[in-house]
Amino acid sequence: MSRSFFFHKQPSTIKPRKHTPGSTHQQELKKYVDATLGAGNLRLAVKLPEGEDLNEWIAVNTVDFFNQLNILYGTITEYCTKETCAIMSAGPKYEYHWADGVSVKRPIRCAAPEYVDFLMTWVQKQLDDQSLFPSKIGVPFPKTFLSVVKSILRRLFRVYAHMYHSHFKEIVALGEDPHLNTSFKHFIYFVQEFSLVEARELTPMNELIEQLLDKDRRKEERAAAVTAAATDAAAATVPDGEP
Repeated sequence: MSRSFFFHKQPSTIKPRKHTPGSTHQQELKKYVDATLGAGNLRLAVKLPEGEDLNEWIAVNTVDFFNQLNILYGTITEYCTKETCAIMSAGPKYEYHWADGVSVKRPIRCAAPEYVDFLMTWVQKQLDDQSLFPSKIGVPFPKTFLSVVKSILRRLFRVYAHMYHSHFKEIVALGEDPHLNTSFKHFIYFVQEFSLVEARELTPMNELIEQLLDKDRRKEERAAAVTAAATDAAAATVPDGEP
């Protein structure tokens, strides 16, 4: 039996997957992710389900973020070009150079679309590597799994940051901002829940992160207040003498 990872690919960037396993436990986890996201509470949706393996949960969600970002970035590729985005950046203070330690050993300065192409191809290669993301049930994840995932998620964050800093106007015009905001907020809750991206790496987006999470906190506080008021009202209507 095998695990199943799900991929959405941009033809110009990602090579077709050689093998797509059948229905497995990981498909069930993916359904759980979708169901909990649909419930609306992203903070609770990222928590490890009771009895589930942490590495498997992280693997499923990492693939999900990769898929989401592929789709989201795909909506603005006509705006993110070598001419409009000559460097991969997140605002004027943060610039990202590419290196994978294998084919590109020394960090190179490149245009944003080139960086994203390098990144998505590299991530796909990691996800296809059976020694890193084993597809067979019972095959353990390697000891290096978390360090690889942290590198993947740290770099995926940079694409979110670039999209917000350089292309948010286009994203709003396309009506994609609710999808981007939800995906990014989900990503932030997840990496914070399991300490997968260092706080200093998130600095370019600190202001937005605080705004998004604070909005959720206030929403939860209002919901708790409504629930408490309803409980008090119900208790007040119980006739004297009844338990």
